[in-house]
Amino acid sequence: MKTFTALLLTAALAAPLAATAAGAHDHHGSAETHQLQLNAGKKWGTDAPLRQAMTSIHGSVTQILPSAHAGKATPADYDAFGNAINQQIAYMVENCKLPAAADEQLHIIVADLAAGAEAAQGKHGEGKRAAGVVQVAKASNAYGKYFSHSGWKAVKLPH
Repeated sequence: MKTFTALLLTAALAAPLAATAAGAHDHHGSAETHQLQLNAGKKWGTDAPLRQAMTSIHGSVTQILPSAHAGKATPADYDAFGNAINQQIAYMVENCKLPAAADEQLHIIVADLAAGAEAAQGKHGEGKRAAGVVQVAKASNAYGKYFSHSGWKAVKLPH
């Protein structure tokens, strides 16, 4: 998982630069170089720590999404949400043990989760907090699409 930690830190440090270079309206960023893929047409395997962390993230995002969408989430709500997501990312980094190819795919999702948490915490401006929640929801949905997690349900997005 040392490789995962190094790549996560690299992604976290590079994300603000990539976002700035890509422009505010480019939602694809570096998707051409880091695009999620299935494992020969099948979902990637998971382990218990990954499933536990993603289940917690799913719960956090489904809890705040309605109030964020309605414009009723407070800065404290968003900060707590961002902290919860970051705690689960740290747990994944510490405990998740996936084969290298699956790990590479997971990095893409983790980068989106981290960027969403950062935005939700107001690090890109107060007006981007709700968009950060949506980014975490979309990353959670991508996880469910590309990783095998029994009973996983997509987060219902309001739009």
